[in-house]
Amino acid sequence: MRHSLAVFLLLTLTACKIFDPLPDGSAPTKYMPVEEMYSEAKAELNEGNYDAAIKHYETLQSRYPYGRYAQQALLEMAYAYYRQGEAELAISSAERFIKQYPNNSYVDYAYYVKGLANFNGEMSLLQLAGGQDPTERDPKSTQDAFAAFKDLVTRFPDSKYAADSRIRMQYLSNALAKYELHVASYYLRRGAHIAAANRAQGILTQYPNSPSTRDALRIMVQAYDALGMADLRDDAQRVLSKNSGAPALSPSGNAATGEDKPGKSWWQFWK
Repeated sequence: MRHSLAVFLLLTLTACKIFDPLPDGSAPTKYMPVEEMYSEAKAELNEGNYDAAIKHYETLQSRYPYGRYAQQALLEMAYAYYRQGEAELAISSAERFIKQYPNNSYVDYAYYVKGLANFNGEMSLLQLAGGQDPTERDPKSTQDAFAAFKDLVTRFPDSKYAADSRIRMQYLSNALAKYELHVASYYLRRGAHIAAANRAQGILTQYPNSPSTRDALRIMVQAYDALGMADLRDDAQRVLSKNSGAPALSPSGNAATGEDKPGKSWWQFWK
């Protein structure tokens, strides 16, 4: 009797090892080595079955939380979330990888995926609908994407993802400048001339190579003119003319005369 009970307990324990439940408890799955489990997850990922791949990676991490397969599963899960359109989960997974494995040889890819996940939502944040108050739009994901790509190119300048990251950074820089331009225009329309001038000046200092700089200078000319700041208005107009090839105009529309004067800090930066 005692021998039979021992055999029964042994079989019960063996069955528990063979049929472990999934992390969500939905259904038991057959036990398999970590290598085989990773291969199945990778196959699903390569086939574009991102939901299935994520479930495999989650199961792998729950059963084998340590080692290189667990690290690779977390990194590839971040990519799967990104491809599935789950930006927040992709960012969270990438950040976990960066925090837990900062010395991993693929950590540059984690920064890249983090940037891509933020970049994916950029257009929805920066495309301004007609008549909408631009100050209601939050460019946070654009800023976060830029920061992630900047971290990558700063920490890993020779990474194979660095070149693409620099291109995306330039696009994001132009998008952020355009957002600031919308805000400056909004302030100008509302008669908040100091705020408009300061916001436009910020475009020159923060995004000096963006296409929005000329429009920023035009806003500065109008804002300073409304404020009665003739010297700053004329300085802005001279810089605008110098970079557009058009003659400097006085507020009345006639060509301005006089010697060029040393400008303020933004003038020295833009000169």
